[in-house]
Order: sequence, then C-alpha cells, then structure tokens
Amino acid sequence: MQSDEQNGSSPALTDLRARLSAGLARIRLNKSDLAVRAGLGRTTVSEAFIGGGPVPSAGTVTALARALKLPPGELLELRRLAVEEVAGGAVDAAGPGRPIGEWDPHSLEVHPVGPIGGVPSEPRLLPGYVTREHDRFLQLAVEDAVQGRSRMVVLVGTSSTGKTRACWEAVQSLGGAGWRLWHPFDPTRAEAAIEDLHRVRPRTVVWLNEAQHYLGDPQTGERVAAALHALLIEPERGPVLVLGTLWSEYADQYTALPAPRGPDPHSRVRELLAGRMVSVPDSFDTNALAAATALAENGDRYLADALQRTRTHGRVTQDLGGGPALVHRYQHSTPAARALLEVAMDACRLGVGPLLPQAFLTDAAVDYLTDTELDHLTPDWSEAAFAELARVVHGKQAPLCRTAPRRQGRPPGAPSSVTTPHPTAGPMFRLADYLEQHGRTTRRHLCPPASFWHAHTHLADPGDSVRLARAARDRYRLQWAFHLYRKAADAGVEGLFIHLATIRWEVEAWEAAEPLFRQAADEGNAPAMCFLADARERAGDREEAEAFARRAAALGNTNGLKSLAAMRERAGDEAGFWELADEAERIKEGLDHEWTVVSALTRVDGEVVVTKDPEPYYQQAVEAGDTSKLFSWAQWRERIGNPEGAETLYQQAAATGDATALVRLGELREEAGDRGHAEAWTLKAVSAGEPYAARRLVVKREKSGDTDGAEALARRAAPIDDTQALCGLAEMREKTGDRDGAETLAHTAAHAGKFYTFRRLAEIRKKAGDSEGIESIYRQAVDVGDPGGLFQWAQWREEEEDLERAEALYRLAADTGDGDALASLAKIREKAGDPVGAEELARRAADAGARYLGGRDREYWPCGLDPDGTPTPPWT
Repeated sequence: MQSDEQNGSSPALTDLRARLSAGLARIRLNKSDLAVRAGLGRTTVSEAFIGGGPVPSAGTVTALARALKLPPGELLELRRLAVEEVAGGAVDAAGPGRPIGEWDPHSLEVHPVGPIGGVPSEPRLLPGYVTREHDRFLQLAVEDAVQGRSRMVVLVGTSSTGKTRACWEAVQSLGGAGWRLWHPFDPTRAEAAIEDLHRVRPRTVVWLNEAQHYLGDPQTGERVAAALHALLIEPERGPVLVLGTLWSEYADQYTALPAPRGPDPHSRVRELLAGRMVSVPDSFDTNALAAATALAENGDRYLADALQRTRTHGRVTQDLGGGPALVHRYQHSTPAARALLEVAMDACRLGVGPLLPQAFLTDAAVDYLTDTELDHLTPDWSEAAFAELARVVHGKQAPLCRTAPRRQGRPPGAPSSVTTPHPTAGPMFRLADYLEQHGRTTRRHLCPPASFWHAHTHLADPGDSVRLARAARDRYRLQWAFHLYRKAADAGVEGLFIHLATIRWEVEAWEAAEPLFRQAADEGNAPAMCFLADARERAGDREEAEAFARRAAALGNTNGLKSLAAMRERAGDEAGFWELADEAERIKEGLDHEWTVVSALTRVDGEVVVTKDPEPYYQQAVEAGDTSKLFSWAQWRERIGNPEGAETLYQQAAATGDATALVRLGELREEAGDRGHAEAWTLKAVSAGEPYAARRLVVKREKSGDTDGAEALARRAAPIDDTQALCGLAEMREKTGDRDGAETLAHTAAHAGKFYTFRRLAEIRKKAGDSEGIESIYRQAVDVGDPGGLFQWAQWREEEEDLERAEALYRLAADTGDGDALASLAKIREKAGDPVGAEELARRAADAGARYLGGRDREYWPCGLDPDGTPTPPWT
C-alpha cells in the first residue's frame, strides 16, 4: 500500500502512522485488541493506520498514544503538521473561520477538566470520550457533509451533559479533509452570525454553541434562522455542517406552537429546528458507564476520578465539568458573595443576561443579606466578593466571572453591525452555566426582593426590561410589571401597550386603561380593538363599538363582531344581532374561502396532469430548475408500475432536501425487504424534519408481527424524533394488553428526558377505568424523575374526589417548587373553609410564577403584590 507521502499527501502524516505502527508491533497487539484498550471503534483505529486515509482526530491520536505508551505531545505535534500539509491551500481564506486543526476545544467552550489531587492537568488534555447514542446521529450528519450534502444538528439537553464535547469529537474527521470551522461571537453572537453567514464557504462547520444566543435574540433571532435555512438549502453554498447546542427549556420554548391568532415570535426558528434536534441524556446509561469504566481501567485518570462519585447516578460529564464544586462554592461562600450569586441566579431565571452589569449585581444584592450581615459589610465588600467569586473551582470554572468581549477588525468592504450594542456602564459578569441551572431548580419558588427590582436602572437593554416585566406579571407584581413595560415602550419597543392596558384594567382603573387600549389598537393589536368594541358597546357608543370591531375583523379577528352580536341579542335587539352575526360569518367565510380556492386549484391541476402523459411536463419543469416537481414525477411513475424509475426520482428529490421523498424511500426499501436501507432513509427523514416518519415505519412492523424490529427502530430513532416512535409503540402495546412492554418503552423514553409517554399510558388506562393501573403508572413516572408526575397524579386523585390523597400529592409537588401545585392546594383549602391557608398558598404560588389562580388573585390582591409579598396599595 502506498504511503501518504507517495500519494502526495503529507510527510508528517506518514511519520505519524509509522510511529503508531512501530508501537503496535512492540506491544504485539492486533488492531481489534488495540481498539478495546484505547476505547475506540475498530474502524477508527483501522483508518488511523491506513495510508492515503484522512488525518486521525486529536482524540484518536491521544487515545492511541496512551494505549501504545507513546509520547502524546510528540504525536499531536505530528498530527498538527499533517493537518496543515493536507489542507494546503484547499481552504478558501475568504470565508469566515479557520482550519479545524487550529482550534483548541476549550476555545469552542468545551468544558476543561479540573485537577486530580491538586495536580493541574495538561492545558489541552481532555478525558477519554465515551460514544453514546446521539454521537451516531452526529456521525450520520458528518458523513452526509463529506458526501456533499449540507446538514444541521442541534444537541438538546441540560447543562454540562457533554453536548459541546460531542460536537467537537464529531468534527475531528473533517479536519484532515481540509474543512474549516467558524465560531461567530464578535461583537455579539447574534450580530456576528447575521453579518457573516452570507460569507460562509463550502466545507465549513458553523459552530453555534449555546444556540439560544443566536436563535433566541428578540431582535435578530428570526433573521439568523432564515439565514441558516438559506445556507442549508442553497446547493452552490454547500456542503456545510451546522452544529449547535441548546438547553431543553429553550428548545421547548422555540418549538412550542403559538396560541390561535396569538403572536408567533419563533416561527422561523421552529421551522429551522424541526427534525434537526437530537436529545442528549442527563446521565450515562449502563453501556456508557461500562465504556467509561474500561477507559478508566486503561489509564484515564480523569474518568477514574469522576466515576468514584458518579457510578450511582451516572452524571459523569457534569462532574467532569466541575458542577458539584461550583455548588459547594456557592453554598460555602461569604454572605456577600452568596448574595451576588443569588442575584445572578434570579436574573438569569427571570430572563436577564447572560451578561450582567456589576452595578446591577451590587445594588440588587442588598436585600439578599440579613440585617446582621449588612451591618458587618466593609466599604470594599463588593470588590472582595467579586474577587472571591472569580477564583476557579474544579473544572476551571469561576462561579461568577468577569467578561471582556474583544472586538475584531472587519475585512474591507464588510457590512457594519446590523444593530448597535446597548451601552453598559462598568464591567460585565456571567454566571457559570451549572449554577444558572442550579438556581432555576432551587430558587424557582422564590420572588426576588425589592432591591432586585429597583436595580433594573442598570440594565440598558430594553429586551431585559420586557422579560423582567413578564416575570413580574407572572408573579402578580403588577406595579413593577407596568413600570418595566413602560420603560421598554419608552425605549422604542413596539407591541407593549396591550400589556400596559391589560395591567391597568386588572387593577380596575378603566379611565387609565382605555387610552392604553387605544394606543395598542393604533399599533394594530386586534384583541385590543375587540376589547374596546365591548367597552364602547357597554358605554352606549354603538357607532364606535362597531368601528373597532370591524377594524379587528379586517385583520382576521371576528371575535369583536361576534361579541357585539351576543350583547345585542341579550339586550333584545334581534335585528342588530343578525346584522352583526351575518357580517362576522361572511368575513369568516371569506377568509376561509381563500384557502379553499388554493386547495381546489391544486387538486384540479393535479387531475389535469394525471389524465395526460405528464412525463414531458415534469421533465421540462425539472430541467427549468423546478425541483419541487421531482416528488410528483416519482409518484406518477409508481402509479404506472415503474418502481425503479420512481425510486431514482425520489432519490433526486431527497438530494434537494425533500424530507417527504426520504420518507417514501424508506417505505419502498421496507416493502422490498431491505431493512437496513429502509431504516437509514427513515432516520434521515426524521433528521430532515419529518418526526413521524419513524413512527409510521414502526407501526407497520408492529402490525406485521415484527415486534423486535419495531422496537429496535423506535429506540434508534428516539434521540432525533423526540421519542415519537417509542411513544406510539408503547401506546400500541398498552392497547393490545402488553403492559410490561408498554412500561419498558415508557421508561426508555423517560431516561431520554421525555416523560409524556407515561402520561399517554395513564390516559389509556383512565378510559379503561383501571384505577390500580393508573396509580402504578404515575408511581413509576415519579420514580424515574418526571417533574410533572406528582402534579398529574394529584390531579387524577382530585378528579376521583380523593381530596385527602390529592392534597398530600400536591404538597409533595409544591415542595419541589411547582407553582401550579400550590395554586391547586389553595383551591382545595378554599373549598375546605380555610381562607387564611388558601391565601397563603396562593401567595406562594404567585411567588413561583403560577399565573392562573382561578380569579382569586383579584379578591386577595386587587392591585397586585409588592416584592415582599404584601398586597400593593392602590397605585397610579
């Protein structure tokens, strides 16, 4: 076999492989045994030795060096030189980013490991890597990218679960093929993405770690999503690989469907993420723990150290990232430092940040201290506290670190920033991710004290004011919500007058609320127009009432006209009722008619094409660039009995990004008995935005009697289809009486962080009247950590009129900070004749952000609550 140098590749790579081969010969192992010792796949090890192949990843080289007892530093230096030699001039220097081999993983926000026994680690050294299920989907995306198809994968999970490290490992094989990596972050992540996404060149990895900073930005998030979508679907710009990470709560927020006729702030983001998210579990399963143990036994000191603490719960990556040490530092800080951390935790969970001004943290911390602690503060207390929190803990993370974003010069002719950064006074700080998530859990039942709200004056971003206003309203701090919404509106944020108006209306101040409703209507807010229509009707001003209702109807909202009709009917005005009701119906029919016509025309066009010979029509359309006709062309060939020709066209359609074509290819391969390719096409369809593709194939297998094949596919699809297939399979087995099988699948889904399968099984058992089975399901859901399990269980007991048991379960849920459970407890106490206890529970529910108290809040606190929980006096 020819060497890399003979192939014109790299002398350094030839030298690297020669040294690896010599080491292998010295210890007298075959490559399969070496793979086991190094904790690597056999294919990975084999490729590292094959001449003419890609440069092995840094992780592979390190693992092989340890297993062969060779100096890792020398081999990594050879690898670095090989990457430079192989890449040569192949990378387009005009595009953003730099060769993957030039990146340090820590610069891409891979968590560093901490010292063992006080001995510092090597700067670039990472612990051995354990491959898990989500890595397989990353590898599929990388393989597609190598073959010329642009792909995007977003890993979703909680903090410090190994998402960023998984992305880093996935791109290593691309480094030897001349790919580059771009991490947009300056001047802000969202701005950098907007400015330079159009400059991304083929063979680039776009690195979107903590993608909420790109996709969740209120001003630019939708634009970033649109630009990414364009990058992925334009063939001449590919291949590119977009890798991102997201916390689960952000993924849920961005993909949630809006309320009917409500705002839809994340529509483009939702479309972008559809089928591109892969779940990362919080902990290692049995197989992963076994693999980590093997690495530890083969000399990985960091994994060996972490496994001493994590074998029982499996949260290995969090331990390696220093999470426990951060919590220990927080719990044992000085009072002043602890107060600063709690301010930062509260700010982050209420939507401020991630960068927090020092002045905000300092002023807000006052009410987090007791009187005694305040009395003992020295004049330089804040400087000492910030210095204390800047000291790193295990994992080289500081609880609260100062940030100093650096600006980089733009290339000549590059566009200027699309937005102007909001000015900030003084240093900015950022809370460690693990502590942020710790605060979301441990402090979610608390409302911040008064000093926190007063310190808002140090927050320059109007978006922070909007988010704080929303948090204040959720906690019935109505006066603060109004003040913060007003501040944001005065800063130019549009669409807030409806919130201001509603708050004023809630505190029964119509004279103050009406002008605000009118301003909201002037902004084009249809619900405000409907509200004003009702108000003017009640005031006897029918002409203006109808004018507001018709303005709303012109925007597609006929509720105002229907409400006026109902009021006139109640007033005995039959003619007025029929006039407005008919008008509302005509408008509604007109809006629906537009969609009916479009649908009918599509069907007519389809029939016309089918009745003739459509081949020339389709061929002409495709040759003219209309690749959307490929799928219909393939369907036609299926109908005329040409399955081979159909499959060829489906493959062409799939290459253009048609996810439906991928689904059909999977089905055709399944029908042909080619299970391997059927699964491959189906999983690609799920990744491309068809989450139910795997579920359809799973159902077919289950109904055909192939239960093992159905379950195997459902498990393989679980990380990318949000456990849809597992859930569907569990329901089928429940309905056929296989309860053990259904519960096993529900447990699998729960370990992936998706607990709704248990709830679906409970609903099936409710319909069957199986009380004992329902109790068993809810108990299992709670045992595996379902955060809503206790609440669902309590609701069911309440529905069954078992109030004593329901109250006990609600209290257990409330102890975890569940605000809805507190609200339900308040209602039970009210029914039991305990108004004092009911109001106290309702106040605790308000502190936890439970917005729906059944209207009792107006009776308890007609003007809202102050930060300390006392009723707010009337205010203007």
